[in-house]
Amino acid sequence: MLREELAAVRDRFLGRAPVHVKQSVAEATASLIESGVGQGLQVGEKAPDFKLVNATGEKVTLSELLQDGKVILNFYRGGWCPYCNLELKAYERILPKIKQRGAQLVAISPQMPDESLSTSEKNNLTFEVLSDPNQYVAESYRLLFDFPAHLIQTYETDFGLQLAHYNGDTNPWRLPVPATYVIDQDGTIQFAEADPDYMVRPDPERVLASL
Repeated sequence: MLREELAAVRDRFLGRAPVHVKQSVAEATASLIESGVGQGLQVGEKAPDFKLVNATGEKVTLSELLQDGKVILNFYRGGWCPYCNLELKAYERILPKIKQRGAQLVAISPQMPDESLSTSEKNNLTFEVLSDPNQYVAESYRLLFDFPAHLIQTYETDFGLQLAHYNGDTNPWRLPVPATYVIDQDGTIQFAEADPDYMVRPDPERVLASL
């Protein structure tokens, strides 16, 4: 279902966007793939511990979550990204199945806590949505990349998007590659997928099966 939803959004974008916009997005994606940046940690590696603030200002620590079971960890770009919103809602749909398997779901973005709260409320999310504004966690998972100048101009001029509104002004155009991990209770990564093409996300049912 998520695959079809993502494809529909992508097709609408490709059908409506001006040629120069499509070229800018395609060029940036191809360049990121070629660079090898943001490939993320791999299966078998240890997941770095972290302590981040959730949408309501409470601190959440990975090692404490793992005491109660496995953790599905999702890195998303932000609530301004339609592909991310579809993915988050898809995980919300299978959240009961995740809990039945004794696992927890946590999503992380560089958004400030107020924006994380807006994302959570907009999508009716009942799992933890954490803020990583300094991107220390995304960096430790080897997911960070910088927007090229031409793509920043496309987002600002054609999309009317100012990421400093969401992420603060430290380095708003540095984002994580969308990624999903399943972390065992001993901290070992048992499922890992990071795709530099932000229009592609792993099927949540496949992530669920890895539990």
